[in-house]
Amino acid sequence: MEPQFWHERWAINQIGFNQSEVNRYLVMFWPQLTVKPGERVFVPLCGKTIDMHWLLHQGFHVVGAELSETAVAAWFSEGGLTPEIEERGLFKVYRHGECEIWCGDFFALTAKDIGECTAFYDRAALIAMPEQMRWQYVQQLNRLMAEDSCGLLITLDYDQSQVAGPPFSVDEDEVQQLLSPEWRVKLVGDWDVLEKSAKFKQAGATRLMECAYRMFRR
Repeated sequence: MEPQFWHERWAINQIGFNQSEVNRYLVMFWPQLTVKPGERVFVPLCGKTIDMHWLLHQGFHVVGAELSETAVAAWFSEGGLTPEIEERGLFKVYRHGECEIWCGDFFALTAKDIGECTAFYDRAALIAMPEQMRWQYVQQLNRLMAEDSCGLLITLDYDQSQVAGPPFSVDEDEVQQLLSPEWRVKLVGDWDVLEKSAKFKQAGATRLMECAYRMFRR
């Protein structure tokens, strides 16, 4: 997707992908990763997700990456936090306590920028990418993550011919194809969430599965 697409979505507050509650898969399955308090957790395309607050409350250092400065500023203001803001090359970095969010182009980030992140949480990044960009996204994620790292990936699986993305459908076969070369990937949960999505029901979707994958780097 072109950056302007996402800037426009945030500008007009068309952010149906943003959730008002902590994701249940995060609460259920994150403990299986056995990430230790104090470790750095990377959250790509983080938007203003409240899931980052949950991670912070577990004692992790949270490192987000987000294109929209509107989203970044909103995350801090809605959390009642006043960040320090620093220009770092192509990025504007917002920091407060154990959280930092790198505002800019995800694909321009380096591992040196974000430090040694030993875990990642992806709820809305991979499924925000059209098919032709997903491999590029995974390659960049691989470059950014530490060698001995783990992660939790959450996707949607539905009939793409019924509803246009984003968010896009990424089924289990594609997840394995994209990630298994570098990661040991296991589907740990899937639920039909169609009844909770007015957008998909109104568009005529007959199935909407939300899937969680636990992964460890090979």
